[in-house]
Amino acid sequence: MSYQLDTNILLEFLLDQERADDVERFLRVVPQELLFVTEFSVHSIGVLLLRRKLHAGFIRFVEDILITGAITIVRLEVEDLPAVSRTAERKGLSFDDAYQYVAAEKHNLTLVSFDSDFDRTDHGRKTPADILGEPPVAHDKPPTKPARRRSRKR
Repeated sequence: MSYQLDTNILLEFLLDQERADDVERFLRVVPQELLFVTEFSVHSIGVLLLRRKLHAGFIRFVEDILITGAITIVRLEVEDLPAVSRTAERKGLSFDDAYQYVAAEKHNLTLVSFDSDFDRTDHGRKTPADILGEPPVAHDKPPTKPARRRSRKR
């Protein structure tokens, strides 16, 4: 089975949020040739990290995860975009969620996400804990504000 990582999975790890350890364990255990990410996710991560002035973090992400780690990038073509719109309408998803869903469907990938919106779709989603056979977490979506796992030094 091959896996498409939703944007929130990688951001959880990159921003050292509450479930970053789960994501790290998942990334270490699952063979990298089975991991995929959409070009849309890469761009979204770039927008978010650069907006937060985390330029070095974005470069590390590209070098360590995409280049050295060899996670494969998948994309949708312009011809696929009407399916994104139809999926968003039918499944009640946002554009970015519908894009991820259509990409996973097109490339025959299992979607890995913390976003419970995918639970109302035909293919659903898996969390890193699901794939690793760990007990489910009490919450499905990342908190609105990232939870800090470590106290800040002052």
